Amino acid sequence: MSKGCILLVEDDDDHVALTLRALRTNRIANDVVVARDGEEARDYLFGLGKHADRDIASCPELILLDLKLPKISGLDLLRRIRAHDSTRMVPVVILTSSDYDTDIATSYGLGANSYVRKPVDYEEFMESLRQLSMYWLVVNQQPPAGARGGASGPANG
Repeated sequence: MSKGCILLVEDDDDHVALTLRALRTNRIANDVVVARDGEEARDYLFGLGKHADRDIASCPELILLDLKLPKISGLDLLRRIRAHDSTRMVPVVILTSSDYDTDIATSYGLGANSYVRKPVDYEEFMESLRQLSMYWLVVNQQPPAGARGGASGPANG
């Protein structure tokens, strides 16, 4: 089983801390990279800005993406992820507090693999993260690295 990183795209410090705690509690050994806004996540994924020296061929194994983000929204970031050869097959789980039907439909329409509403209750949140992590990082079979394609596509567009 590979141990690629998890990219957590979340601007709320409390939600970041809670998610990191849930992953540790559930013994998820993957490194977690935290991006606090959509622009930072874009730069990390596509090797831009302060991440210009990052090897973009080593994509995250899983992206946990909030929708309501500063600079670039979660939906705009998802659109860019799915448009780029190097990231189009990376599983993206929308992890958000929104339960609007339009957000759910748009997320799936843009290629989200899953949509999870953040539970308010601590224990429910911990259990949701356990199930989500186990499925996407252990049970799910990822496409081979060569099937992800090259590094072309509209990262900035």
